[in-house]
This record gives sequence, structure tokens and C-alpha cells, in this order.
Amino acid sequence: MDRDSSDEDDDRQNLIHQNDTKNLPHQIPASPHSSTSPRSSFRIEELESQIRRRFKLTFNKRYLFAIVLPLLIIPIYFSTDIRSLFSSNISSLKFNTVSDRINESQLQALYLLNQQQSSLLSLWNQTFVNSNNNITAVQFDDIKASLLSQITLNKHIQQILLSPHKTGNSQQNGTVLDPNFAGYSFDRCRKIDQKFSERRTIEWKPKQNKFLFAICLSGQMSNHLICLEKHMFFAAILNRALVIPSSRFDYQYNRVLDIEHINDCIGKKTVIPFEDFMEIKKNHAHIDKFICYFSSPQPCFVDEEHLKKLKSLGISMGKLETAWKSEDIKKPSQKTVKDVEEKFGSDDDVIAIGDVFFADVERDWVLQSGGPIAHKCKTLIEPSKLILLTAERFIQTFLGSNFIALHFRRHGFLKFCNAKKPSCFYPIPQAADCITQMVERANTPVIYLSTDAAESETGLLQSMVVLNGKTIPLVKRPPRNSAEKWDALLYRHGLQDDPQVEAMLDKTICALASVFIGAPGSTFTEDILRLRKDWGTASLCDEYLCQGEEPNFIAGEE
Repeated sequence: MDRDSSDEDDDRQNLIHQNDTKNLPHQIPASPHSSTSPRSSFRIEELESQIRRRFKLTFNKRYLFAIVLPLLIIPIYFSTDIRSLFSSNISSLKFNTVSDRINESQLQALYLLNQQQSSLLSLWNQTFVNSNNNITAVQFDDIKASLLSQITLNKHIQQILLSPHKTGNSQQNGTVLDPNFAGYSFDRCRKIDQKFSERRTIEWKPKQNKFLFAICLSGQMSNHLICLEKHMFFAAILNRALVIPSSRFDYQYNRVLDIEHINDCIGKKTVIPFEDFMEIKKNHAHIDKFICYFSSPQPCFVDEEHLKKLKSLGISMGKLETAWKSEDIKKPSQKTVKDVEEKFGSDDDVIAIGDVFFADVERDWVLQSGGPIAHKCKTLIEPSKLILLTAERFIQTFLGSNFIALHFRRHGFLKFCNAKKPSCFYPIPQAADCITQMVERANTPVIYLSTDAAESETGLLQSMVVLNGKTIPLVKRPPRNSAEKWDALLYRHGLQDDPQVEAMLDKTICALASVFIGAPGSTFTEDILRLRKDWGTASLCDEYLCQGEEPNFIAGEE
């Protein structure tokens, strides 16, 4: 304990020495072992005396400064306007800021006014200078949309000019020129009223044991479906039930169509599958008359191979005959119901007519919404329930209610289109520009792509469909993934990997789109347009790709 106490005293003395030697230069260092009372008392008194002297000096300086400072401020105050000195700088800064904002807003307004002038001049030229006074509903909507755009732009200019004068509590009247207010808004790509109640129709009333055997051989499935629809019209005119061909002779229609749907819509047995027909005929049927609608280039499109297939199915027939000696598929002549009755009317039990895909019979009647036959449904020929549900599930999964569908045919289309005048095969950049314009017009966020194009073409197309700096996604049906359930119905019923089912699924998705862009000259597109018209999904914006334009480059002939 004594050792600890001695060490503590030494530390205290050393600490005082280090802190005080600087302020007390005349102090004599104390011996570490010296601790007598007289020396300690002397040092404390001396320290107190020096502190009092220093405090007195400091106090005198502060007192003097407090007296002199007011004496200096008073003359400066009366000789100089302090407030004007500071306020002038602040007001100058504020004025410069407002002035800059006004100048900037005026420049922006001038730029926008120049844009507005160009747009109005373009609208003037399109509407009045180059017009033949026959303005369609679509063109009229384009005019309204352009004017609406200029009203919106004008309001934007007003807001820019007023922006420098706004205060924190001021509020603009946003309804004065708001295009979405007071009836200005309209749906530019609205659905077309098909006026189903005004349809011209014919009743389909088949006579007992009178059949029409459908012959559809030209082209692929889309051609055959159009041919089948025309055969239904012929059957209705001739009062016969229509026999759907066998899958051994034609496509397997029951995988893509609901045959019973047709009978339910009409309310009687008007269409029967080939198997039911053969059961009625006890597996041996005879075609009493085989009449070809076209005589050129080949009667009925039936060659020896097709005749052998029919015979292998248990069907016998007489000699082929033609209804008209000079009817050519390249230049079909217009025919009427009376012409059909005269050329194909017969008391025979079974007749066959082929191929009527190119037939031009009562065109306006056949092409009207819902078709020419009286029925209680939207359309007679439509996708099966399984395909329709699968299409709806795909749309719910990937697209939503607002999307454009694009049929972008490329495979084998270059030569086909270039044989036409004008050509319908567009370079990718030109096609992308047309598609982007439609995206802007329809205001849709996504595009469904139905195509046979190579990845090199669709990849380039995707990179070039850009609106306001944003790439618009092109969505295709993805490969089978067990984690996705939108296509489960097809797999559950064994319809997967069937090219015709997939084609009909594509058609159905396109038919349900907000807007459809088709491939000119394609029957696949024409069948989609038929479905859209019959289902009531056709819009004012539906059109062919780059409609009204010619390709900006066309290759030479072979």
C-alpha cells in the first residue's frame, strides 16, 4: 500500500509539472521526494496571484471592445443603406432566374409550334389536296385522331408558357382543353358494328337421304375451310346434307372443328361426318353425279391418285363432268343462286361438287358477317372448344386483353408476292416501320407474332419495332413446358404436336386480338378476318401489312 501511495503522489506531481511549466516559466522544479508544507503553500499563492492578473487584463480588453464596436457601427449605418445592399443582390438573382425560365419556355413553345404547323400542313395535304372526296370511316377517324393530337399539343404549349409564372398554390384548369374531357375522347380502333340483324340469309333444310359430297383439294387447311364454307352454301341452296370428307382423303377436320356445333346452330342434322355417311350407306356409297365447278386448268383438281383414294374408301362414281366448259380458276366469273340451281340441281341421292374454293357465287352474300346461312350462333365454322379455351388461356398468360396480332408470312412468300403487281413482300425495316405505326395508332403494349419466318428475320424485326425508345415485344407461342398449364388441354386430349391444331390455335389467338395485321394474299389471313368479322372482334384498325404501300425494294425476276 505504501508503494502504491508513493507512486500516485509522483504521478500527480509529474502531471502538474508538465501542465504548468509552459505557463509558469519561473517555477523551480520540485524534487520528487520533497513535499514540505511551506513550499507547497508558496506555490499555490503565487499561482493564484498570476491568474488574477491575467483575468483582469482579459476583462479590460473585452470591456474596451464592447465600447468601441457600437461607435464604429453607428456612422456606417447612417452613411450606407444596408438593406438595399442585400436586397438588391437577392432581387437581381430572382429576376435572372425568372427571366431564364421565361426564355427557355418560349424556345420550347416555338419548337412545338413548328411541329404543330408541320403536322397540320400534312393533315391538310392528306385530307383536302390529295383526296378524291371519298373519305372512309377509317380515314375520318385518322383525321379526328390527328386533330385530337393537335389539341393536346396546343394545351402542352400553353402549360409550357405558363410554367414560369406558376406559384406553389396555383392550379391550372385541366379540363378546358383536355381531349379526354367533355366527349373529346374516342376509341380509334373500336370494334366494327357488323349489323347481324340485317343479314341476308337462306334456310338450310336438307331433304331426307339427299347428300352433297364435299371435294376440297386446292391449297392447305385454310383453303379447305373456305371451300367447306362455300360447300355449305351450295348444300343449303340444293337442300342437301353436307358430307365431311374422310381424313384418308382430306384433312382430319374433327381435330380442329366441332362438327356438332354446326348442327346445333342450325337446329337440324345438316352436316354429317364421312363415317356416319358410310354407315347410312352400309359401307358402300355411290356418287351419282360428280360435277366439276371449274374446267381449267384441271377439272375438280382431282387426279388419278385422288380417285384411287376415294375408291379405297368404298366409294364408286361415274364419269367426271363439268358445269361450265370455260370456267377458269384464274378468272372466275360471278355466279348467282339461280346459276347453282340450274347447273347442280338434281334428284340423285348423292352428288359431289369440286373444288369450289375459287368459286365466285353471290360474293356479298357469302362474305357478310355470320355467312349466308340462317343460324343462331355467331359463326358456323369455328375452332373446337378445346382450341378456343387453349387460346384464351394463352392470352391470359402472356398477352392480356390489349394486343396486336400479326400474321407475318415469309416462307415461300417472296416469289409468290413478287409475281403480283404490286409485290406484297416487304423488307424487314419497312415492315417494322409499318408495325410501329400501328402500335402507336392502336396504343397496345405487346404484339402476338404468328409466323413461319426464320429466327434471323424475326430477330431483326424485334430489334426494329421500337416506339418512344421502348421495344415492343413480339410474342410467339413457346415450346412445350410442363411448368406452364395454358396448353394442358391439348396434351390431355392428345392434340399436341399436330400442325393443323397449332395452325388453328394461331388463328384463334389472332381472331381474339384487339387489332389484326394480316399478310396480303394469304388465305390464312383471310380465314382470320372471317373469324374476326363473325365473332365481332374486327376493329377499324385491322389491315394488311403496309397496306397502301409498295415494297421500297423489289428483286429482279429469275
